[in-house]
Amino acid sequence: MIMAWIDAQHLSGLVIGVCTFLIIGLFHPLVIKAEYYSGTRLWWLFLVAGIIGVAASVYLSDILLSSLCGVFAFSSFWGIKELFEQEERVRKGWFPKNPKRKYPF
Repeated sequence: MIMAWIDAQHLSGLVIGVCTFLIIGLFHPLVIKAEYYSGTRLWWLFLVAGIIGVAASVYLSDILLSSLCGVFAFSSFWGIKELFEQEERVRKGWFPKNPKRKYPF
Protein backbone atom coordinates (compact mmCIF):
# COMPACT_ATOMS: atom_id res chain seq x y z
CA MET A 1 0.00 0.00 0.00
CA ILE A 2 2.71 2.48 0.90
CA MET A 3 4.70 1.52 -2.19
CA ALA A 4 1.71 2.29 -4.40
CA TRP A 5 1.31 5.67 -2.68
CA ILE A 6 5.04 6.45 -3.19
CA ASP A 7 4.69 5.57 -6.87
CA ALA A 8 1.47 7.56 -7.25
CA GLN A 9 3.08 10.64 -5.72
CA HIS A 10 6.24 10.20 -7.84
CA LEU A 11 8.39 10.04 -4.71
CA SER A 12 10.51 7.01 -5.64
CA GLY A 13 13.58 9.08 -6.47
CA LEU A 14 13.33 11.04 -3.26
CA VAL A 15 12.86 7.89 -1.18
CA ILE A 16 15.83 6.21 -2.89
CA GLY A 17 17.96 9.30 -2.21
CA VAL A 18 17.03 9.52 1.47
CA CYS A 19 17.49 5.78 2.01
CA THR A 20 20.84 5.84 0.18
CA PHE A 21 21.98 8.62 2.51
CA LEU A 22 20.86 6.58 5.53
CA ILE A 23 22.45 3.33 4.32
CA ILE A 24 25.79 5.01 3.64
CA GLY A 25 25.51 6.80 6.98
CA LEU A 26 24.93 3.45 8.69
CA PHE A 27 28.01 1.87 7.13
CA HIS A 28 30.39 4.58 8.37
CA PRO A 29 30.11 3.73 12.10
CA LEU A 30 29.61 0.04 11.28
CA VAL A 31 33.03 -0.13 9.61
CA ILE A 32 34.67 1.80 12.48
CA LYS A 33 33.15 -0.49 15.13
CA ALA A 34 33.94 -3.65 13.16
CA GLU A 35 37.60 -2.65 12.85
CA TYR A 36 37.79 -1.56 16.50
CA TYR A 37 36.47 -4.84 17.88
CA SER A 38 37.76 -7.42 15.40
CA GLY A 39 40.13 -5.78 12.94
CA THR A 40 39.81 -6.81 9.33
CA ARG A 41 38.78 -10.39 10.14
CA LEU A 42 35.11 -9.63 9.41
CA TRP A 43 35.63 -8.48 5.82
CA TRP A 44 33.91 -11.65 4.62
CA LEU A 45 30.66 -10.64 6.40
CA PHE A 46 30.58 -7.49 4.29
CA LEU A 47 31.16 -9.67 1.21
CA VAL A 48 28.32 -12.06 2.10
CA ALA A 49 25.98 -9.14 2.83
CA GLY A 50 26.91 -7.61 -0.52
CA ILE A 51 26.27 -10.83 -2.42
CA ILE A 52 22.90 -11.24 -0.69
CA GLY A 53 22.07 -7.63 -1.56
CA VAL A 54 22.96 -8.19 -5.23
CA ALA A 55 20.85 -11.35 -5.35
CA ALA A 56 17.91 -9.54 -3.75
CA SER A 57 18.31 -6.62 -6.13
CA VAL A 58 18.18 -8.93 -9.14
CA TYR A 59 15.30 -10.97 -7.72
CA LEU A 60 12.97 -8.11 -6.72
CA SER A 61 10.75 -6.62 -9.38
CA ASP A 62 9.85 -3.44 -7.50
CA ILE A 63 12.25 -0.73 -8.66
CA LEU A 64 12.35 0.99 -5.27
CA LEU A 65 13.22 -2.12 -3.28
CA SER A 66 15.57 -3.37 -5.98
CA SER A 67 17.43 -0.07 -5.97
CA LEU A 68 17.74 -0.03 -2.20
CA CYS A 69 19.07 -3.59 -2.18
CA GLY A 70 21.61 -2.54 -4.80
CA VAL A 71 22.69 0.44 -2.72
CA PHE A 72 23.01 -1.83 0.32
CA ALA A 73 25.01 -4.37 -1.68
CA PHE A 74 27.54 -1.93 -3.04
CA SER A 75 27.80 -0.14 0.30
CA SER A 76 28.73 -3.54 1.73
CA PHE A 77 31.38 -4.04 -0.95
CA TRP A 78 32.71 -0.54 -0.32
CA GLY A 79 32.76 -1.40 3.39
CA ILE A 80 35.38 -4.07 2.70
CA LYS A 81 37.72 -1.45 1.26
CA GLU A 82 36.94 0.96 4.09
CA LEU A 83 37.59 -1.74 6.70
CA PHE A 84 41.17 -2.14 5.49
CA GLU A 85 41.59 1.61 5.17
CA GLN A 86 40.25 2.04 8.72
CA GLU A 87 42.99 -0.28 9.94
CA GLU A 88 45.49 2.03 8.25
CA ARG A 89 43.89 5.08 9.87
CA VAL A 90 44.21 3.38 13.28
CA ARG A 91 47.86 2.59 12.53
CA LYS A 92 48.47 6.28 11.76
CA GLY A 93 46.83 7.24 15.05
CA TRP A 94 43.84 8.99 13.51
CA PHE A 95 41.46 6.63 15.33
CA PRO A 96 41.92 4.97 18.74
CA LYS A 97 43.27 1.46 19.14
CA ASN A 98 41.27 -1.09 21.08
CA PRO A 99 43.39 -1.84 24.17
CA LYS A 100 41.93 -5.37 24.35
CA ARG A 101 43.18 -6.30 20.87
CA LYS A 102 46.56 -7.27 19.56
CA TYR A 103 47.49 -5.36 16.38
CA PRO A 104 49.77 -6.65 13.60
CA PHE A 105 51.65 -3.33 13.50
